[in-house]
Amino acid sequence: MDGVIDTLAALSGWAALLVVGGLAFGESAAFVGLVLPGETALLLGGALAATGRVSLVAMIVVSTVGAIAGDSVGYEIGRWSGPPLRRSRVGRWIGEQRWCRAERFVARHGPLAVLLGRWVGVLRTLVPALAGMNRMPYRRFLLFNALGGAAWAGTVVLVGYLAGASWRRIEDHLGEAGAGLAALVVLCLAAWWLIRRRRQARRAARP
Repeated sequence: MDGVIDTLAALSGWAALLVVGGLAFGESAAFVGLVLPGETALLLGGALAATGRVSLVAMIVVSTVGAIAGDSVGYEIGRWSGPPLRRSRVGRWIGEQRWCRAERFVARHGPLAVLLGRWVGVLRTLVPALAGMNRMPYRRFLLFNALGGAAWAGTVVLVGYLAGASWRRIEDHLGEAGAGLAALVVLCLAAWWLIRRRRQARRAARP
């Protein structure tokens, strides 16, 4: 992985855009995220933009498109491959523990898992395939995929841009921050749902 990072750090212009966008795409489409997390590629892409070797706006756009397209391909892989994917050589390499963790996450949060999973390493790689396996309606999947992809790619690239040459120092902490953000979103949605239920109950109790 260090060799890939060193190679990427030496790129500029369209070459950097293609490699970063390709890694963002391959994270879910080819399970690349289990080897090289997409956050690492996007952080480095932002750092390259800070040096002026590539356009910041172009890096955000390419990363966002790659992330959304990659998850869509991952969804189709899960939809058409189904359970045999988990029993395949690739599925066994991924490991049953990772599959089960992602499966519980999707069962618990439904379509929202597509958005929240963006911020948690292994979930970002496996949730799209499991959404396809579970026959989640594609329009619903695409909505949360687009929202999550745009928010995740834009945020990580900007963090790398602001960090500049110090991007490696925040790499490990970004995953922890992402998991915390996902948990905060879940708590806010739960609070909103409870408040809404109480208001509906009060309206129903009025004469």
